[in-house]
Amino acid sequence: MKYLLGVVLVIASCGQRKDRENVAVEGAVEADLSGIGRPTLSSYHFFKGPLKNLEPGQGVVPYTINAALFSDYAFKKRFIKIPKSSRIAYHASEVFDFPEGTVLIKNFYYPEDFSKPEENLRILETRLMILENGSWKALPYVWNEEQTEAYLDVAGRTLTVSWKHSDGTIRKIDYSVPNVNQCRGCHLKGDKVMPIGPSARQLNLGNPHNQLAEWSSLGILTGMPDVTSVPRLASYEDKAETIAGRARAWLEINCSHCHRPDGQAKTSGLHLAANVRSSYELGIGKAPVAAGKGSGGLHFGIIPSHPEESILLFRIASSDPGIMMPEMGRKLVHTEGVDLIRQWILEMKP
Repeated sequence: MKYLLGVVLVIASCGQRKDRENVAVEGAVEADLSGIGRPTLSSYHFFKGPLKNLEPGQGVVPYTINAALFSDYAFKKRFIKIPKSSRIAYHASEVFDFPEGTVLIKNFYYPEDFSKPEENLRILETRLMILENGSWKALPYVWNEEQTEAYLDVAGRTLTVSWKHSDGTIRKIDYSVPNVNQCRGCHLKGDKVMPIGPSARQLNLGNPHNQLAEWSSLGILTGMPDVTSVPRLASYEDKAETIAGRARAWLEINCSHCHRPDGQAKTSGLHLAANVRSSYELGIGKAPVAAGKGSGGLHFGIIPSHPEESILLFRIASSDPGIMMPEMGRKLVHTEGVDLIRQWILEMKP
């Protein structure tokens, strides 16, 4: 990140202008973005036609996952682009092994009315993860009000957004676009930045056609076994799934990127991936390593049948920055997720 400081200063200044296509900052030296990323999203040519339509261009493949990270109710559209003639290597339990030059593209947006999820969309940001020289770079791009362009903004941004929620209420928040260091913080595994979502169990969707089988038929995925042997993560929004399966999926995507043996919260001793089988590692009957404000005066991570006495529920139900989990990526409480985890703990046998 040789040029990071200069980029932060220039782009943060640019961010104060509504029209950033032709911005001039008095006394500023033009930032050299060559070591970080291109200045505009359109310059990558991922999409064809009007940029806001997010219509994938050649070699750009849309994908979905079973359980999405909660991001203050933002909707997301995901795409992947890998270099021509390259292949993704299948892995049964971890994020896939992607080839050099892979780009993961995640767009965050809000419909004006959640009951009409494809109408009157406002895209707030596009996050790119680019595998370059063996290392992943995480880059946030902020969209302009006209929805014609998104600009690299390493300093992050706060954007006011409102919408009509699924319950009919009007909601409004100051949405936070993370800065580059915050992007790294969530994606850090050991000493390396890594993707979170694209694993076999997340990508194993069966409707209407199995996504992984399609990737294999397109020739971009190698080493995949018979689809019946591929693990699958539950969709926590699908009430046809078991409470336990849904709860474990919610914890995996929202918590396990930090709460894993090589994650930022490894010293907590909590390992919250869906394939963990140790009840103690899940926090059942486990005392916290540090008893401070975040424990709420409670004594164990999870007490079966007693969600009101469980630290895990206390923290995910909070919006206090000194208490809440996850620590980053949200300002609102995910009410439906909290209700799910409460029910899961309630149904546990003592």
